[in-house]
Amino acid sequence: MNIKKAAELFDLTTDTLRYYERVGVIPPVTRNESGCREYTTRDLNWVFLAKSLRSAGLSIESLIEFAHLSQLRETQNVEDAQKQILADQLEELDAKMAEIKNVRELLIYKIETYDQHIAQFKEGNMTPDKIEKLWERKSINK
Repeated sequence: MNIKKAAELFDLTTDTLRYYERVGVIPPVTRNESGCREYTTRDLNWVFLAKSLRSAGLSIESLIEFAHLSQLRETQNVEDAQKQILADQLEELDAKMAEIKNVRELLIYKIETYDQHIAQFKEGNMTPDKIEKLWERKSINK
């Protein structure tokens, strides 16, 4: 598969694919006799992995390290190091998901109580000392 089709497949630009290869986010892509990139299944798997991990927040540096380790596989035992990179990313992703869940719960609460709070403001029953402390509510939910 040529670079244009690979870019379309993953909704990336050809420039992004070239950049990923140039900086080492993905290993060097297979080339045909005339030097044009010909993406094999292995190459496409790398692009998919890089795009997925990148969209989840993995840094370019971590992706480069992960890809670099894969190229050392024949001469060194790199599996533990690669697995640790993935485990670290999973831990970060779990933390982000917990944070997003807390914000989601706050939004649901605000939507559910919005009319009630607006009515209190309009009636003049909501004074600065009566305003709910959302940060205390958040710490209770943790």
